[in-house]
Amino acid sequence: MSMFEHAAAVTDLPAGTMHRVRIHGHDVLIANAGGAVLATDDTCTHEDASLSCGVLTGAIVRCPLHGATFDLRDGAPLDEPAEEPLRCHEVKVEDGAIFVRLREE
Repeated sequence: MSMFEHAAAVTDLPAGTMHRVRIHGHDVLIANAGGAVLATDDTCTHEDASLSCGVLTGAIVRCPLHGATFDLRDGAPLDEPAEEPLRCHEVKVEDGAIFVRLREE
């Protein structure tokens, strides 16, 4: 999966918002952290919960299930119960569209 895939229009992702999109069968979280568009896997690494249902504060997302937080810039878990990082994906914004290239597992 080395190609960029269209994920959303820039206008669909205002600053401070996030959405789940499906790319090649993978749930991906895209977030606009103060103008920086970031993409990670949408599923919390602690337990199967959709991070898109959580809370975004800057570049930090809080899982809605057990409250684990992750830095979307590098996928790092910031506190328990999560210990494993999120897989981050490459993003480019071009002509009003957001494109994501999935990082191999």
